[in-house]
Amino acid sequence: MQMTRILTISVALLMTGFCFAQEITPRAYWPAPNGTNLLVLVYGHQAGDVITDQSLPIDGAESRSNSFIFAYQKTLSLFGRTTNLQVELPFASGSSRANLMGVPARRDVSGMGDVAATLSINLLGAPSFSPEAFQSFRKNPRPILGVGIKVVAPFGQYDDDKLVNIGSNRWATRVRLGYIQPLTDLWILELSAGTWFFQDNKDFVSGVRQQKPITAFDLSLIRRIRPGFWASLDGTYYIGGRTKVDNTINVDYQRNSRLGFSIAYPFSGRHLLKFSFTNDIATDFGGDYNTISLSYAYRLR
Repeated sequence: MQMTRILTISVALLMTGFCFAQEITPRAYWPAPNGTNLLVLVYGHQAGDVITDQSLPIDGAESRSNSFIFAYQKTLSLFGRTTNLQVELPFASGSSRANLMGVPARRDVSGMGDVAATLSINLLGAPSFSPEAFQSFRKNPRPILGVGIKVVAPFGQYDDDKLVNIGSNRWATRVRLGYIQPLTDLWILELSAGTWFFQDNKDFVSGVRQQKPITAFDLSLIRRIRPGFWASLDGTYYIGGRTKVDNTINVDYQRNSRLGFSIAYPFSGRHLLKFSFTNDIATDFGGDYNTISLSYAYRLR
């Protein structure tokens, strides 16, 4: 195998932690009263190994990152349905390292990440709510079907002569369908399926980098404790994402799964804290990570 191809595949491996991470977002389609505005701050820590092709002369591959996301979310009415619009501004720092043919290699990065915007609308079960109607829904929740689109814009830090970056230097779009099924007064089941589509990165360090779509299937079992206070057991399985650099097709097709939990606690009327933990339980290729996140949300109205 030529050294160029080894480096190309190695880069794809080490970029996994910064360019794409599977999200598990319980209650993504749970409604809120029309006019609700939230400011959200999220801290995330990700650390773990990178699973490589055993035929490559790479060992000890690992990545670590810390990130902050500042977000604003507004609930509004679109065609009479509950609709959420969210904008995210991320900042991150991290490092990736590995031994390539016995020689240590490392890359440290920090800076602004790619900006993202998400629009989701509940098609069935959740019309636009007044505060009074929302309280009635809370007491007697109904099945909900929702659809969302997330667009990630390439505004993050990116150096076209470096192997690892925070920004991806490409547009990405995820289309997702979600379903909420109340099981009892206290238990709720959420199911979703979504696919990421990626634009080519034409300024990749070793050529034009293309990536096939990634499809994820998510499941969350949620326990309602009291209004706004809940806990969930979450899982995801995702496939796809094989990359190609110029004429080289990389051996990086993903068939990975993650399991985790979340707990959210409201206080003082306008504040909410949420803690989440996820861990890879099966990784064919890519990042085998532990992820911890802590988020704080403040309701403006």
